[in-house]
Amino acid sequence: MKNEETSSKLANFPIMLFAVIMGLGGLTLSYEKLNLTLGLSDIIFEILRSATSLIFIAIAALYGIKIIKFKDDVKKEISHPVKINFFAAFAISLFLLSAMWSEFASLHSVLFYIALVLQTFFTFYVIAFWINNNLLINHSNPAWFIPIVGNLVVVIASDSKSEFLWYYFSIGLFFWLVLFTIVFYRIIFHDQLAQKFMPTLFIVIAPPAIAFLGYTRLVGSFDVFAHVLLNLTIFFTGLILFMYKNFMKLKFFLSWWAFTFPTAAASMTFVKAYELSREMIYLYFGVIMFVVLLFFIGVVGYFTIKAIKNDEICVAEH
Repeated sequence: MKNEETSSKLANFPIMLFAVIMGLGGLTLSYEKLNLTLGLSDIIFEILRSATSLIFIAIAALYGIKIIKFKDDVKKEISHPVKINFFAAFAISLFLLSAMWSEFASLHSVLFYIALVLQTFFTFYVIAFWINNNLLINHSNPAWFIPIVGNLVVVIASDSKSEFLWYYFSIGLFFWLVLFTIVFYRIIFHDQLAQKFMPTLFIVIAPPAIAFLGYTRLVGSFDVFAHVLLNLTIFFTGLILFMYKNFMKLKFFLSWWAFTFPTAAASMTFVKAYELSREMIYLYFGVIMFVVLLFFIGVVGYFTIKAIKNDEICVAEH
């Protein structure tokens, strides 16, 4: 009986759990950014990146077992109009880990190039899936940004400024605009997002924030386009926080982790803007968003652990 229960849990082990690594990875890198600017504590950074790495190994190992033992369930996930987007979260997790361990050149290269291959594949696969299948407008939601944001993460995870990075930056920027139009149309003119997808509204913050970090890294300056990306980040962050009442009474779902990575991206963007401009207002924004991020990680982490203890995570959806 116990073996059957374990098998059932593995069969229902969700690909969405890699959003946990995106959130923790975002926390680690945003702390590192603040630490380099304000000189906080290197020990805390070491603890954060070690903990994130161990949790990633655990989740990846369990999903690896699922791939081996329950191929049909994995095929269902990768053919699902919403869940398919979370496969790119695995590649993004590897990118974030490579950035965390960037001082170890060999480890960084292994993680980065594995992630690059996966991200390239998932980008083609997901876009081809959208083209080849008759998707409903109600299938669209901000989680569709995940495979696209992965292309922008390539730039900030790389240890170089190679020409090929413009390829990924261009893809991410173009499809961000395309998908934003679709998702915005769906939100305004069709049914409201289901409660479980409401937290994914936070994802609209991530594309301009990550694009800003990547663009300023590629060009090395705070030019007009960088200002546009920064101010779009400010606008979407303000808009989402202005709509805080939309998120106050939501039932817990794994999608709550969507609160975390975009908040971390906003924090890193504002701190980077401070580094480039020396305008204190951006540093204040960065610190505020980091405090908000800590709150989100604490709350979402608590409810995730509680859900795991209550056997509410790896269960079949009805």
